[in-house]
Amino acid sequence: MATETIPSINLDPEFAVSADDSSFYEIIDGRRVEMQPTGAYEIALASALSEYLGPFARQSKLGVVVCEMLFVLDIVRDLRRRPDLAFVSYPRWPEPTIPQASAWDVVPDLAVEVVSPTNTAEEIDEKIVDYCAAGVRLVWVLYPNSGRVYVCKSANHIDVLEQTDELNGADVLPGFRLPIQSLFDAVTRPE
Repeated sequence: MATETIPSINLDPEFAVSADDSSFYEIIDGRRVEMQPTGAYEIALASALSEYLGPFARQSKLGVVVCEMLFVLDIVRDLRRRPDLAFVSYPRWPEPTIPQASAWDVVPDLAVEVVSPTNTAEEIDEKIVDYCAAGVRLVWVLYPNSGRVYVCKSANHIDVLEQTDELNGADVLPGFRLPIQSLFDAVTRPE
């Protein structure tokens, strides 16, 4: 089988992505960092959230929701992060369509991380700081075991919601409201 190389923003061959490369990675300070696999339950929760957010964003003509997209957050620092889920508003799009590239050179409005058993506290903290420093307007960090969602409006302003609370899109996704319990119900077989 032939291997096709897809050019990335950084032309260094170490960062070139082949068509048969199925690994997930991020670029942190110019270094490629392989991401640990996400658990099935965490993927299901992220998918459920995408099923709520995507149609809302499209119907409201606000932007697009994507899963596992690599974003260029800081070209100078050579920082590219891959949130589990992200929302990009239409005003932030530099081009009329999403580029056919290994990474989208745009900072999302919303970044969502669903914490897996392989994630460390330091890793999540670094992601929040990086997202906020890059201009991500809202970060949601979902902890599946506790059912809590940390809502970060900045690295220093974090609200903690319980599973009995409701997520809202604030000024990033105006009008979006979702009971957190709905996410867990979506990944639980009804009796």
